[in-house]
Amino acid sequence: MKIGVISDIHGNLPALEAVLEDCEQRGLSTIVCLGDSVGYGANPNECCDLVRTRCTACVMGNHDSALCGVTPLQFFNAYARAAIDWSLAMVDDPNKQWLRDLPLTHAIEDALFVHATPKDPGAWNYIHNPDEAAMHFAVMAPSRTAFIGHSHIPAHFTGSENRRIINVGAVGQPRDRNPHAGYVVYDTETRNFQWCRVNYDIQRAAQAIRDAGLPEFLASRLFIGM
Repeated sequence: MKIGVISDIHGNLPALEAVLEDCEQRGLSTIVCLGDSVGYGANPNECCDLVRTRCTACVMGNHDSALCGVTPLQFFNAYARAAIDWSLAMVDDPNKQWLRDLPLTHAIEDALFVHATPKDPGAWNYIHNPDEAAMHFAVMAPSRTAFIGHSHIPAHFTGSENRRIINVGAVGQPRDRNPHAGYVVYDTETRNFQWCRVNYDIQRAAQAIRDAGLPEFLASRLFIGM
């Protein structure tokens, strides 16, 4: 079975639509979302609706948690706080309840799906390098592969006993200097994975941010993938 793994949509509806279309063209009927449907972008409610409709499973991200009032806003930068404050009025009650009820982890066969880290997933820590990845391999069992997002930067870390942690990148706000929406296709039989990048209408997403009165930086960064 081939699975689409998406993460960090962040209210970017054009990017999400493009990625879901790419998944459909690849014949992917199972799509797992690693969280953060909201934050930064101008269409958080529409993105929640689409994830709920199209994704097989979804886990909670830190922006989802903040919008629900679980994670304090003091842990976010000024741009993130502004977007979450704005999104509070944009996301309807059913979607807020859906976000609140999301699990922190999900598993399919020997694959673990989590927004930030396998160990203490609700602490919202980051895995940037092999040293940071090393402490998480032991807690992955029985899973051999963990898919994460959170940093918005694609990465692949390997450990003992064929364990690995794969960062799928970001749909709605890539930060690897590549502005194209990113996600992963995973084959559960071969355990092979592929990073995919998809063109989308960045101008439309940026203009929606400007029209919403959100910080200009949240619009301009989309064009350079940072």
